[in-house]
Amino acid sequence: MKQLPSIISTDPSGNTPETVEASEHEEGADPIEASELRPFVVDQAQHGQRLDRALAALVPEFSRSYLQQLIEAGAVELQGRTLTKVSATVKAGQAGRIELRPTPQSQAFRPESMDLVTVHEDEHLRIIDKPAGLVVHPAPGHWSGTLLNGLLALDPKAVLLPRAGIVHRLDRDTSGLMVVARTRAAMDAMVALIAAREVKRQYLAMAHKPWLGAAARQVDAPIGRDPRNRLRMAVVDLERHPGKTARTLIERLDSHADGCAVQCTLETGRTHQIRVHMASIGHPLVGDALYGGAPAVGLERQALHAFRLAFVHPVTQAAMEFRSPPPPDLAQALQSWGLDYNRA
Repeated sequence: MKQLPSIISTDPSGNTPETVEASEHEEGADPIEASELRPFVVDQAQHGQRLDRALAALVPEFSRSYLQQLIEAGAVELQGRTLTKVSATVKAGQAGRIELRPTPQSQAFRPESMDLVTVHEDEHLRIIDKPAGLVVHPAPGHWSGTLLNGLLALDPKAVLLPRAGIVHRLDRDTSGLMVVARTRAAMDAMVALIAAREVKRQYLAMAHKPWLGAAARQVDAPIGRDPRNRLRMAVVDLERHPGKTARTLIERLDSHADGCAVQCTLETGRTHQIRVHMASIGHPLVGDALYGGAPAVGLERQALHAFRLAFVHPVTQAAMEFRSPPPPDLAQALQSWGLDYNRA
């Protein structure tokens, strides 16, 4: 077992001053892969226990499932022998060592330089115009290259904030405006404003099928996990399935034989809310395969853009309003169908 520099931290983010500094000042450097060799001695309390259970008590900052993976990977030595069976029995007084290797999760909260468009910045807040395709938070399958990673590189103080100051999300393939806090006080205040529905969020969407009927439609339909497909959300009956109330105001901007352009105003903020509500009224978003949409006029991703964000600044109390034009892919798709979205 080769000893490597010790950078493992009990901080669940995996950040230490050393890893943050290296990432900030070594642009393009490969992620630091390091591990810690930690010695241990089996106590009387662990005598006769399984190896994985004993290690869970001896190395309490790591989960038992993670320790089991390390055992099976040959990262544990006891009395000079490498053990690979989690069920091996240990005895009091036995000495060993474990190589605590970084996991993808522990490496996720690391600064990564990226081009982020900042619409507004002050000492309390930053407004980002997120491009389509950028994941907001690290998650399975996306432990790097996220907006969070970019924010940590953009502002070193972001490491002191939960989620680097992110107070709300956009789906990976949704583009547009997001507010990010730069201080803990501003973050707590923005979370409270969003919870009180005092942050106005409006979206431009392009959907299949021409719009018929009234120019505006209020959709009031609860949303929960789709009971037939756990990867999706759906409109649900709250008497039969778990979910939360959800309301979206949908207003027609223009209509065409093949589809329509609409403005959506969130009155609640449920996962995939606009996508689910649009599909539920027979107008799935162009490019949104998860909810019944299909690619059209060259647009492969869901046709959704957060174009307007408005709120009262939580510190200065100034009225703030920001707008973002649709990105080129969406603007070109709308124009291909001759849809006028300029009223949005």
